Amino acid sequence: MDKRLVMYLHGGSGNHGCEAIVNSTCHMTEDIPKLLVTNSKTEDETYSLRNLCDILQERKIDEHFFAHVLYYMIRAIFHDAESFMRYRFKAVLGKKRAPLYMSIGGDMYCYDISRKEAILANRAFNRAGGTTILWGCSIEPELLKDAEVVEDMKRYKLITARESITKKALNDAGIVDNVKLFPDPAFSLEPKEIKLPAEFILNKTIGINLSPMIIDHEKEKGMAMACYKKLIKHILQTSDSSVALIPHVVWKNNDDRLTLQELYKGYEDDSRVILFPDMSCQEIKYVISKCRAFIGARTHATIAAYSSMVPTLVVGYSVKALGIARDIFGSEEGYVLPVQSLQSPEELIRAYDRLMENEDVIRDRLNKIMPSYCAKAAEAGEEVYKIWKQLTT
Repeated sequence: MDKRLVMYLHGGSGNHGCEAIVNSTCHMTEDIPKLLVTNSKTEDETYSLRNLCDILQERKIDEHFFAHVLYYMIRAIFHDAESFMRYRFKAVLGKKRAPLYMSIGGDMYCYDISRKEAILANRAFNRAGGTTILWGCSIEPELLKDAEVVEDMKRYKLITARESITKKALNDAGIVDNVKLFPDPAFSLEPKEIKLPAEFILNKTIGINLSPMIIDHEKEKGMAMACYKKLIKHILQTSDSSVALIPHVVWKNNDDRLTLQELYKGYEDDSRVILFPDMSCQEIKYVISKCRAFIGARTHATIAAYSSMVPTLVVGYSVKALGIARDIFGSEEGYVLPVQSLQSPEELIRAYDRLMENEDVIRDRLNKIMPSYCAKAAEAGEEVYKIWKQLTT
């Protein structure tokens, strides 16, 4: 048996939210040996995870023709959908089975394809005799009307919900005993100082993040980009603040740098607009922590802002944005602008202006609650230790 905690369904550190979850989880469970089974070992060794845990590249069935054919036949003939997961995670099953498996992707159940993967992986590990944890998750309440999902939730030894909307939805669906509420692990992430460009004015720069995923969820084509472009123009014309464009995901098919480069057009020679390069999650958090305010689309970019006491407006599309803001402020109103509702470029400007009008009150609120909120995120590690000791002693 492999005597390590296996973290799985990690997409790679090119999504710095994924990196932030693993990084903070490793720090809060330092005394437990860990193995990260990843979709991209190269990415994970490029950024901050190299020295935090063992890293293993998962097997990709679509890269091996004969295995692909064989397992499709097994699936078709025997209706064995889990066979794909046994192939993918062969290195941590069978004689190398681990005592504890942690599904590390917080929003795996938010998307159709990844949800199917999460369910199959949970089944496969449980069938092999393993114990599983669903870590820092968000789940749309509507999804818990699906009997298959409810059954799957009951297989986990522990589910840590990262916001109260998800916890309530799980409890309402009859999933109670294995559910605990903790803020997202990345609230406890430590920033790493870097040298900021001379154009970056400390505490006088507005951080901005725009993702292709937000654009995919807009109802009116081109609206999100139009809103952000007008916002940047508004900031430059009505204040002496600078603007920092900060990417948080750099995956080939989901790259924030593409949307931010579009926003940057026309400002290449303007010292008040700074386009940041790719950085590690800890370096990104440091940059965001030095901003006066932050307008963000990526969940973990906004978590970096919240936990650094930076007034934040989220341009969101799902329960995770709503739930996190509600838990911090008591309401999402004024803190989350659903991208689906955007009908005019002026809406984002109005939301930004409200944020800045109330920035002192918001900052005071964050200063008051964030120390204990971030500490609570780190306390989730104690729940993992309890289970680990039960399984290994």
